[in-house]
Amino acid sequence: MTQRLAQRFRHFGGFVLAGAMALIVDIIVLQLLMSLAGLAAAMARLVAIAMAMVVSWLINRTVTFAVAAPPSWPEFSKFAAASWLAQAVNYGVFLVLLAAVPNLPAPLAVVGASLVAMVVSYVGFRYGVFRQSQADTSSGAQRL
Repeated sequence: MTQRLAQRFRHFGGFVLAGAMALIVDIIVLQLLMSLAGLAAAMARLVAIAMAMVVSWLINRTVTFAVAAPPSWPEFSKFAAASWLAQAVNYGVFLVLLAAVPNLPAPLAVVGASLVAMVVSYVGFRYGVFRQSQADTSSGAQRL
């Protein structure tokens, strides 16, 4: 395997890993909040999304985009903005799926909605967050 191909595999494999791990956290937290705390799916999903976002940020910055600089508040803020935009799409699709298919289990609606939001996430992370992270390193961005 050429070095360039290996780098692409790591890059896209990292994105898939981050997304898969975030999806697992999303579904587990959703199910726990619904079954143990008695929250409705729509409310539980907001908390689940927030927790999954932190998992995604950590994996994307270290594996997908291999950012050498320490984590910073500006980077996390950009990631959070890109993530919440993608998750707004995700949440909207989730609600539409639940309304359109009333007997659809919530975890399946999460999977469908997450696939749609994946494209929005990648574009935001690639061009709006981690492209700038390396430039921030040289300017002395505030570390977390």
